[in-house]
Amino acid sequence: MDDTGIEPKKKAGARRKLRLWPAILITALGLGSVVWVRLQEIWPFQARNIATAQIVAVFLILLVLWWTFFSRAPGRLRVLTTFGLVGAAIVGGSLFRLRGLSGDLAPIFEFRWSRSALTEQISILPVPSSAVRVGEVSTNDFPQFLGPNRDGVLPGQNLETNWTAQPPKILWQQPVGAGWSGFAVVGTVCLTQEQRGESECVTAYDLASGKPLWTHSDQARYNTIVAGDGPRATPTVVSNRVYTLGATGLLNCLDLATGKQIWSRDLLADGGKVPDWGVASSPLYLDDMVVVHGSGKANSLFAFRADDGKPVWEAGAKKASYASPILATLAGKRQIVAFNQRSVSGHDPKTGAVLWESSWGNGNVTCAAPVVISSNQVLFSSGYGVGSELLEISRVTDSEFAATRLWKSIRMKSKFAHLYARDGFLYGLDDGIFACVDLKDGSLRWKEGRYGHGQGLRVGELYLLMAESGELTLLRPTPEAPNELERFPVFEAKTWNPIALAGDLLLVRNDQEAACLRLPLAK
Repeated sequence: MDDTGIEPKKKAGARRKLRLWPAILITALGLGSVVWVRLQEIWPFQARNIATAQIVAVFLILLVLWWTFFSRAPGRLRVLTTFGLVGAAIVGGSLFRLRGLSGDLAPIFEFRWSRSALTEQISILPVPSSAVRVGEVSTNDFPQFLGPNRDGVLPGQNLETNWTAQPPKILWQQPVGAGWSGFAVVGTVCLTQEQRGESECVTAYDLASGKPLWTHSDQARYNTIVAGDGPRATPTVVSNRVYTLGATGLLNCLDLATGKQIWSRDLLADGGKVPDWGVASSPLYLDDMVVVHGSGKANSLFAFRADDGKPVWEAGAKKASYASPILATLAGKRQIVAFNQRSVSGHDPKTGAVLWESSWGNGNVTCAAPVVISSNQVLFSSGYGVGSELLEISRVTDSEFAATRLWKSIRMKSKFAHLYARDGFLYGLDDGIFACVDLKDGSLRWKEGRYGHGQGLRVGELYLLMAESGELTLLRPTPEAPNELERFPVFEAKTWNPIALAGDLLLVRNDQEAACLRLPLAK
């Protein structure tokens, strides 16, 4: 009060105290929610990452709303800060783009001006037939997905295990078109599938130099932010024929010497739909037929005559998966083993008739190829929290078989990397971490070493693993430990593609570049 006893008015615009408690509460709830999600070890990494991103986004929005409308900060400061954040978001969006997601569904960003893969159209480059060896069989060939026996296991060379003294040598490394295809190797030629612009290509390279020999292209393109761009299946080479399946369902038969198309079939011509992650089945050759998973309206498994592409049979009423079919003899019966979205099944190679079938999973993505364990046992595995099952196949009648589950375990969840069995144990990437499981009951022996969702091959007693990071790793796994021996950096970007080993030459690639390495051999 002044001398007159009248209380003076408060100064106009007097600063009010900043209201902090909503921000503290929002931050505490956000951090607590993130910590709770990260501690849910039974959740797949993918689910935890998605939930974390959603929580962070929600609580950041709440913090911005608090600051803008409820913080009691000076009006000009609030407006400038809010518009500054919006401006920063706009600048960030103009500088960076989402290139895709990791195997654990974490976002991968790159500068918008980056050129991450070949995009140009390529003309067919015919070469003399003498440049491509046909009609011969070499013990060093890697003619299809997962190798000569389609099981990811090679007797292999006697590889040197001391890469410090004798490191692998990169013979060539160069950009390639996008895609998740692997290499097939026959003689002096290696072949893969790529996306170049609006063309889906099959390209043959000289094995020693990486020089392109020929390219066959189709006007087709598959692309999504999550799944990436381009074809995902690996070529299959038989004699002088190359069989390929594109991401949009185009099945081609090409001449190995020139790349000339012999025949082609569109698996989705009857109104089928391109799957969310693209058609991904690597062709299986047997009995003068080519068998693939498709995405037809009524069937998921298709067989075509290898010489002219005429349909032989269609089978499988369940939705097609992204796995590749294999050929196996189970319970004394030669059969095609298929991994579908909701089931696993065995089929008669002559007719496609279902011999046995068992339900599978939760309807989520299935990609990894089946693993034959013994003369009557086959194992299946998928990610996203599903795990593995070991089935025993028994004969009921001459044409009827039964599948009995021996065990089910969440201890081996392969998202798409191939698993392998040895001496009663199963080895592979369990949701991106290398693990060993006892085949007696599915119990975990060990799990260590986060390599991400890469791809590998068993070579004798060793395991060659291309980590998702693009680093080549050499291990000698045993039931006691993974026994990592060496690492050798090759790429610096996400690498999901299967690898191929022909003698001592290792072919590796991702959706940006490819390389050929000469691995050192033990003396």
